[in-house]
Amino acid sequence: MSSSSSSSSNSSSNSGSSGSALSLPGDPPGGRRALAVWGIGVSVYFVAVIFRTSLGVAGLDAAERFHVNASALSTFSILQLLVYAGMQIPVGLLVDSLGTKKVLTIGVVLFTAGQLGFAFSPSYGTALASRALLGCGDAMTFISVLRLGTRWFPARRGPMVAQLAGLAGMAGNLVSTLVIARLLHGIGWTAAFAGSALAGVVVLVLLLLFLKDHPEGHEPAPFPHRGAAYVRRQIAASWREPGTRLGLWVHFTTQFPAMVFLLLWGLPFLVQAQGLSRATAGELLTLVVLSNMLVGLVYGQIVARHHTARLPLALGTVGATALVWAVTLLYPGDHAPMWLLIVLCTVLGSCGPASMLGFDFARPANPPERQGTASGITNMGGFVASMTTLFLVGVLLDATGDNYSIAFSVIFVLQAVGVSQILRLRRRAARRESERLVASRVETVHVPV
Repeated sequence: MSSSSSSSSNSSSNSGSSGSALSLPGDPPGGRRALAVWGIGVSVYFVAVIFRTSLGVAGLDAAERFHVNASALSTFSILQLLVYAGMQIPVGLLVDSLGTKKVLTIGVVLFTAGQLGFAFSPSYGTALASRALLGCGDAMTFISVLRLGTRWFPARRGPMVAQLAGLAGMAGNLVSTLVIARLLHGIGWTAAFAGSALAGVVVLVLLLLFLKDHPEGHEPAPFPHRGAAYVRRQIAASWREPGTRLGLWVHFTTQFPAMVFLLLWGLPFLVQAQGLSRATAGELLTLVVLSNMLVGLVYGQIVARHHTARLPLALGTVGATALVWAVTLLYPGDHAPMWLLIVLCTVLGSCGPASMLGFDFARPANPPERQGTASGITNMGGFVASMTTLFLVGVLLDATGDNYSIAFSVIFVLQAVGVSQILRLRRRAARRESERLVASRVETVHVPV
């Protein structure tokens, strides 16, 4: 992986932070210490994803425990994602002003408290509040880890570091499907969720003892307090860039089918609509995660070698997802065959890696001082789409008497909206990126030696 990243530094410059960033003196050296410090940050994100996706394997149990219907059950994930999406831009600004360590520390405390509260919640209302708290803490992790990578590794390593962080998150999802599910049905609700909360305590200790925002001699410039007007200008400037908006819509269109499946509705669909056992359904959810990790490595290598492959990969993923969902939902008979469900879960595994391509459109569109804000805007896309789909699926299930074919048809609507926006913005974003690349090369040529 590292050799391919090195051999394609020109490609990485297009998809990294910015072209000019590669020529700055004092670029972070990377190395083993950088890997160790960054690894602590990634471990925080890893645990956050475990907590985020733990409800996905406990959806049916939650419905029984709190005596709620499908719409109320979906509210758990909707509220969690609503908080997550709403926090993205504020978190980007917080990381710039407070530093990674402080923001991650706040995040760990919040998502651990949320997971612990969920374990002991006596009612639906307190459980909702716990998931909202969890979503708030979770929202502080991914952008912080992206920024930590830029502080500790050379800019040419940025795209690969981001992809590896995404893979670590999917490993957390794998733990949910393999470990939390078994604990839930082995030792019970309270013990499973309270026990998993101990992982938050462990990463908090590691974070406080060993994590540093940046290596010695690479301190960032002080971040002055410039007030609300500065914040508005940052957001407006990021949004004006076509690449930022294209990144948001790529993230929006690609991420949500797998997110909805893993976060809540996959297990009920496989058990109730397809007649599978919980064990078999859990294995299929695991397949989604494993496929995600494998496809992520493949997509990363392709984009490193062929920068123009970003959009074809994103649109190809959307098309494949729509096709396999259509065949599954329209399949004649009571249940889809196992081979088709395996294909469905394998294709859904490509959604996460495709959503990471959104950041590869937003990064080159914005200068370093706006990277946090631009990443936050991009990261909102998939979570807004997921939140919308979670809600609509729950409402349609209640309205149609648990007809999953009708309920899951909303996926096609959101995909159509997203694709239309991608096609509308793609030329402007490409033109603007080319202009920035040319300007970057001119600046590099004129740098005094």
